[in-house]
Amino acid sequence: MPPRFPSRPALLALCCSVTLMAQAAEPIQLEATDVNADAIKPTPSAVPEAFAGGQVARGGQMGVLGNQDYMDVPFTMTSYTSKLIEDQQAEDIGDVLANDPSVRESFGFGNQSKVFVIRGLPLSGDDIAFNGLYGILPRQIMSTDGVERVEVFKGPNAFLNGVSPTGSGLGGNVNLQPKRAGDTPTRRYTQDISSDGRIGEHLDLGQRFGEDNRFGARLNLSQREGETAVDDQDQRTKLFVAGLDYRGDGVRVSTDFGYQKQRINHLRNSVRPGSATRVPTAPDASHNYGQAWTYSESEDTFGMVRGEWDLSDSWTAYLAGGARHTREHGTYGTPVLVGNSGQATLGGSDIAHGEDNTSFSAGLNGRLQTGPVSHQIALGANTLWTQAENAYVFYRSTAGNSNIYNTGKLPRPTDVSMTGGDMGDPGVTGKTRNRSIAISDTLGLFDDRLLLTYGVRRQQLRVENYFYDGTTPRSLSNPSKDGSRNGPAYDKGVTTPVYGIVFKATDSVSLYANRIEGLAQGPSAPANTLNAGTLFPPGRTKQLEAGIKLDKQSYGANLAVFRIEKPSDGYTLGNLFIRDGEQVNKGIELSVFGEPIEGLRLMAGGTRMSSEQKKTLNGANDGNHAIGVPTFQLNASVDWDVPGVPGLALNARMLRTGGQFVDAANNLSLPTWNRFDAGARYKLKVAEKDLTLRVNVENLTDKNYWASANGGYMTQGDPRLVKFSGTIDF
Repeated sequence: MPPRFPSRPALLALCCSVTLMAQAAEPIQLEATDVNADAIKPTPSAVPEAFAGGQVARGGQMGVLGNQDYMDVPFTMTSYTSKLIEDQQAEDIGDVLANDPSVRESFGFGNQSKVFVIRGLPLSGDDIAFNGLYGILPRQIMSTDGVERVEVFKGPNAFLNGVSPTGSGLGGNVNLQPKRAGDTPTRRYTQDISSDGRIGEHLDLGQRFGEDNRFGARLNLSQREGETAVDDQDQRTKLFVAGLDYRGDGVRVSTDFGYQKQRINHLRNSVRPGSATRVPTAPDASHNYGQAWTYSESEDTFGMVRGEWDLSDSWTAYLAGGARHTREHGTYGTPVLVGNSGQATLGGSDIAHGEDNTSFSAGLNGRLQTGPVSHQIALGANTLWTQAENAYVFYRSTAGNSNIYNTGKLPRPTDVSMTGGDMGDPGVTGKTRNRSIAISDTLGLFDDRLLLTYGVRRQQLRVENYFYDGTTPRSLSNPSKDGSRNGPAYDKGVTTPVYGIVFKATDSVSLYANRIEGLAQGPSAPANTLNAGTLFPPGRTKQLEAGIKLDKQSYGANLAVFRIEKPSDGYTLGNLFIRDGEQVNKGIELSVFGEPIEGLRLMAGGTRMSSEQKKTLNGANDGNHAIGVPTFQLNASVDWDVPGVPGLALNARMLRTGGQFVDAANNLSLPTWNRFDAGARYKLKVAEKDLTLRVNVENLTDKNYWASANGGYMTQGDPRLVKFSGTIDF
C-alpha cells in the first residue's frame, strides 16, 4: 500500500511537534578535518561548491568520471543549486531548466509529461538520472522539493552514463542530486499559494548526530492542491523523500527513499496541426481547449543505496543500486486541427501504464603518477532492467467538433476504434536489459595544464517485446523461413568511445574540445510493411564540440561550438521500411553566470542553432530544417540586493525563443516568442527566527504563444502565474 498523506491540519500539527523537538535538540559541531587534495572522492554528499552568487555550482557529477570541476573536463555542464530553486519558487524540474539557454520545455505526445529539448534534441522524463542512476525517478513530472542540485550536461553522453532507458537525451541529459543533512541542522517550513488559489506546504528537516556527526537524516514532505493558471484545470501533488547517510573513516553510505503522487484534471494537451496549412494564432494563454473528462494520474515509489570505500588516499570504489515502481493511468484528448480557423476534431484514449525498474552501478576512481604524467583512472559498470506493462483504449472522433478558441463541452467519446490489453490489469509489453562497462584515463601533462581524456564503453542492449496479452513474444528479429518469429527480440552489443582535451591557458582560462557519442535502440519496421517487426541496429549520435571556459572567481563564462549528427528514424519506401536519413544540428552557445558585483547576481546566455535533414524519402525534405529546433534561444536574468534595505532582493528574467518548424516539409512554423518574469523576496527576523517572504510572477505580460513544436505537436506556453510563499527557519 502507498503511504497515506496527512491532511493540512494534521501536517501543521506535525510541523509544530517537530518544531518543539528540534528546539530541544542541541546542534553538534564538527571538528576541522584535513583534506587530501590528491585523493579522488566523488562522495554523494560532497557536491562541488557553489559559484559566486550561489545560483550555480562549480561542477557536478559526470557519470563514470565522478564529481568534477567544470574547468577540468572537456565537456559543458551547468549545475543549478537549491538556493536558485528556493529563490525562484521552482516547483518542478521544468521551472529550474527554464534558466538554461540551451534548454526549452515541451509536453509528451498527448499527455502532461515534461520533455526538455537540449541542443535541439528531446530528453524525456524517463531518462533523467538520480544521483547517477537511470530509471529511478518518477517519469512524468518531478518535484524539486527533495532536490539539492539540477545538473545539466550538454551533448550526447553514452560513454559517461550508459544508454538511457528510452534512448532520448541525445542532445544532453539531466542528473538530480538529493538533499543531504548538513552540519548545521535544517528546520524549515514553507507555505505557498498561487494567484489561482493553489495552496502548498513543504516541510524540510535535516540533522546530523552521533560521534563526529557521522550519521545524517534529511526529510522532505510536501503537498500542493488547487487550480492552476489554466482555466478549470486543477492539480494535486504529494511528495515524501527521506535521505539517510553515514560518513565514517574511509567509508560513506547513503540511502534515499521517495514517494510521489500527482493528478491533473481537465488537461490542456498539445495540439496536432492536422490539415491546417498555417499555424493558427495561439489562443488566450489561460484558455483551456481540453475537456473536463480528461485527467492524468501517476504514482511512483522509488529508492536507492550508494556506498563508497577509500581503498587508499588516491583510490575510491563505489557501488550503487536502486529501484522504482510506477503506476499511471489517464484519459486523454488531443485536438487535431481541421483547416485554419481553429476547428479541431477531438477523439480520446484511455491509457494504463505500469513500470518496474532496477538499476545498479559499480566502479573505481583513482589517481596515479608515471614520471611527469599524472593519470585519473575511471572504471565503471552499469546495469538497468526495465519491465513495462501497458493497456489502451482508443476512441474515434465522434464526440463532435471542437475549437481551440471557443471550446464547448463535449461528451466523453464511447465509440471504440482500437483496444490493447486489460485496462484493469495491464500485461507485460516490454522487457529491457542494458549492460555496459566503461574505462577511461585522463592524462595530465605539464603539471596538469594539459589534460587528455580517452575512454570507451561497451554496451549490450537486450529488448523483449510482447503483444498486449502480456504473454505472447513479439520478436522483432528477421523471420525464419517458415515465417515464425520466436526467441528474444533483440540483443546487440555496441562500443562507444570518447576523446577530449583541456588546455589551461591560464589559471582562469581553459580551452577544450571533445568527440563523444550517444546511443539509442534502433527503430522497428511498422505493420503493413514487408519487413514488419524487424528491429534495426542501435543508432549512434555523434558530437564534435570545442570551446573556451572562463573562471574569474566572482563570475564565469562558457563559449562552445558544436555539431551533432543523429540518425533519423527511417521511412517506408514502397512496401519496405528503410533505416536511412540523418539530422544535423549545428550551433554556438554562450553562458555567463556569477556575482560580478557584490549583491548583483547574473545568469545570461544564448544558443544559435541551425538544423538540416539529410537522405530523406526521395530527397523531398533534404536540406530542410528539422522539426522543433528553434533557430535561437536567449536567456537573461538578474537577482539584485537592494542597497539600503537589508534583506530585500529583486529579480527579473527574460526568455526569447526563435522560430521553429512543425513539419518536415517546413510549411508550418511557430513564430518567435518572448516571456518576462519578475519577483522579489524579503528576509527578516521574527521572534529570533529567519523568515523569508517571496513573490514571483511568471509570464508577466500574460503573453499568448506557442512554446514548442517538438515531435510535430504544438505546445502552448503557460499563462501569467503569481506565486507567493513564506519560509521560516525554526
